[in-house]
Amino acid sequence: MHAVNRRRLIRRFVPLLALTVAVLPSNAHASGGKEAQVVAPQAKAGRQDQKLTVETKIQTTVNGAQKSVKTGTLTPANSNWVPPACWYEPAYSPKQIQAAVKAIRRVKVLGIGAALGGLLDMYFKEGRPYKNYNLDKQGEGQFWAATVNEKRKDDPEATACDKLPFWVPTGDTPKEPLAVTPKILAEYAYDELPVPSTEITTAPEGTTKVNLPTWIWLDKAKFKKVSVTASIPGSGLSATATAEPVSLSIDPGTQDAETYPASGQCPIENGKIGSPRAKGTPVDTLPPCGVQYLRSSGDGSYNLRSTLTWRITWSSTTGEGGDLPDGEFGGARQVAVEEIQSLNR
Repeated sequence: MHAVNRRRLIRRFVPLLALTVAVLPSNAHASGGKEAQVVAPQAKAGRQDQKLTVETKIQTTVNGAQKSVKTGTLTPANSNWVPPACWYEPAYSPKQIQAAVKAIRRVKVLGIGAALGGLLDMYFKEGRPYKNYNLDKQGEGQFWAATVNEKRKDDPEATACDKLPFWVPTGDTPKEPLAVTPKILAEYAYDELPVPSTEITTAPEGTTKVNLPTWIWLDKAKFKKVSVTASIPGSGLSATATAEPVSLSIDPGTQDAETYPASGQCPIENGKIGSPRAKGTPVDTLPPCGVQYLRSSGDGSYNLRSTLTWRITWSSTTGEGGDLPDGEFGGARQVAVEEIQSLNR
């Protein structure tokens, strides 16, 4: 049977297998624990689960994040770029892939397990293209399998990894474009960066006056560098994504306002963004970072939005590295703007 037709048949059977997943033992792994799990399709699973996939073995460690600070995840400033939705990574030893197929064969409902297991055996056992699950090569390599980024499992790109597990000898670099690389690890780490919430301080706070400047600054302690290292144990592959704050963008929430500076971009200067208004500062003094409203908000308020831009760089154990798209993370607060009251005598 032609390889393409064989794969098509497998994919036709797998959705039917979803109906019987409940009868699989809960520990139906490929004898290697969670990292070698057979991810059988479930009724609520996405399209990416219509094949033999695995849960990622990628592990992450965080440096520089403050546990006491509320955090969020970055949005790439480049809307055309997103972290990877799927990739291939080392997943199964020959014994584990054999166990995975046997686990599928144990599904007895409607004979689906036997049918699908037979098709998989043609691929992994009967020389089309692998013989006897490559058991004679145990310890000399692994079958690489598709895995999906849980945060992006509903992205259309998550269906791109549609190949069955393929053999990669130890030390070899797969020619597959979506095989995990240090850069893919760095991009995965990008998606895990826990940046602090952008909670600005303002003076005056809450309510301000028309034509009087509102000072804005960001607590220095809340926007230090933060990094995440992503690695696959035993592979020697590791990459670190580092986020460093570069500027704060101010959006007053109305066109009837002026920002300081005029660009609305408050840079980092001397390790801080903006400056607190010192006691005794005249109320009409212009701030290094802030906003001045030109019209009252009436009975409502303006949505003052502040967005911190982070520069992202990456490095790896292979010496590769470079820049990733800037990331953004912001917040908003409601600001009431009142007219200055004057007394006529």
